[in-house]
Formats: sequence, structure tokens, C-alpha cells
Amino acid sequence: MEHREVIMYTEIGCFVLCVSGWILMCSTMPTEYWNYSTVDGIVLTTANYFSNLWKDCISDSTGVSDCKEFPSLLGLDMYIHVCRALVITGIILGFFGAVLALVGMKCTKIGGSDITNARITFAAGMNYIISGLCGMIAFSWYGNRIREEFVDPNFKAQKYEIGAAVFIGWGGSTLLIVGGFVYSIFAGKEGLGSRSKSLSKPISSASTLSRQVYVPGIPEQDLESRRGKANRYFSRDAYV
Repeated sequence: MEHREVIMYTEIGCFVLCVSGWILMCSTMPTEYWNYSTVDGIVLTTANYFSNLWKDCISDSTGVSDCKEFPSLLGLDMYIHVCRALVITGIILGFFGAVLALVGMKCTKIGGSDITNARITFAAGMNYIISGLCGMIAFSWYGNRIREEFVDPNFKAQKYEIGAAVFIGWGGSTLLIVGGFVYSIFAGKEGLGSRSKSLSKPISSASTLSRQVYVPGIPEQDLESRRGKANRYFSRDAYV
């Protein structure tokens, strides 16, 4: 298998990985179980409380549930606003990362040269990494806040536990970070490495002067002696 085919299949695998992580992160937005709590103090029914970044919900053992949106945005805690902004930012960056990956991958043949496609793929990988980091920070902050309230003995309000949406968000963020990291490694070696090699390649002036140039009126022996002197002169320092 050629090196190009290996890179192509690796890019396809990373694209599937990142798109799966992006879908998992998107699925946490409408999911209501970011946290949950069960109250067994009622004799006939059991009340289940759960909420997400947008609303609080309650349900009983009969299956009837009722949700209420947060009454005031300014009355919410700061970590709710930050988690909202980070998750939405991660979703937007993941979307643009998918667009750049479709343009830059070797199997699509939409972009220009291989070096240009590699640089576009590198940009897609960076978008995926930042998207995964935004999601990881948001879900970790939210889960840590629930943990702190649960283990705090002085916290007298109702205590909650970490819901399924936070675990799904952790998984999706991990897939985005891993896929974007592999994207950046393979595309960075090809796109950015070729540019650094072209910039660091020296230009030898001795090779230019040592070309055989015919000058009318000067014997060939004199030309050979002059070229020899030029080569000896430039051999002291190859870079001018």
C-alpha cells in the first residue's frame, strides 16, 4: 500500500471519528438529563427531578412529566452561561471543521494541489481540537459543579447527580480531540513541512558561476582557469 493511500484511509477514519463526536455533542443540547435527583419521601409516588442548560423538569412514577424553562437569564449562575457558550462554540467549530475536512481530504479531490489540501486539512484538525476542548471544558465544569454540591455537607438544597448527557458529551469531546490531533499530525507534516524545507534550501552561487558559458574572444583554456579560480574562491564559503 502506498503512502498516499495510507494517508487517505487515515483521513477517512478521522473524519468518521470527528463527525461521530460532533453528533454526540449536538445530541446533548436537547437532552434533558444533564443532572437528576430522585425523591422517595412521597408515599404513593416517586418524584424525579432533572434539568439541563435550558429548563428544569419533574416527573412521577406514572410517567407524567412537566418542564419549565429558566425564568430569567440574568438570575442564573455564571457557570450555566459559560457552559452554554462553550458548547455552542464547539458545535459551530465542529461544523466548519467538517466542511474544511471535506474540501482538503485526498479522497474528495475538491481542493487544489496536495500541499494546499494538506494545509486545509490541518486547519480542519485544529478546528476539531478547539471544538473538543470547548466541549470538554463545558461538560467537566458542569459535572464538577454537581460533584461539589453533592459532597458538600453544608449544601442544604436538593442535591443532584451527573446525568447521561454529561457522559455523552465527554465521549464526543474525546472523539473530536483525538480525530483532530491525528488530522493535525499527518496534514502538518505534509503541508507545513514542505514549506519549511523550501524556505531552508540554500542557493549556491558557485554553481551559477561554474556553468559553462561561451564568451567570444577568450580562449577556452583561459575560461577553464577562471572557472577553477572561482570554484576555489567559493569553496571557502558555500553561502554568499
